[in-house]
Amino acid sequence: MSGISTHVLDTAKGQPAQGLRVTLERQSQAADWVLVGEGITDSNGRISQLLRSGEALEAVSYRLVFRTGDYFESRECFYPEVTVRFLVRDPFANYHIPLLLSPYGYTTYRGS
Repeated sequence: MSGISTHVLDTAKGQPAQGLRVTLERQSQAADWVLVGEGITDSNGRISQLLRSGEALEAVSYRLVFRTGDYFESRECFYPEVTVRFLVRDPFANYHIPLLLSPYGYTTYRGS
């Protein structure tokens, strides 16, 4: 099954980032961004499927928006939002986008 998933690790705490809100948007032909899914990371820092039920993966640009300011609510953070834009070339593949996060930095990659 094709889809988009994520896994967020809080490197400052050394544990999964539980309760982080993530939205998934797809770029339309008019170059607007359309919400196609959202979720909140579970106790393992994961969201296993971000596409809403009934939404099909398309060969276009997508972006994940991580609401890091809300997650770090009681701690100071430099990035109140992290946006990761990526290109889906094969709509029949799975796309796993992990995020390693701290209050002052982040990194991401295409996982498996």
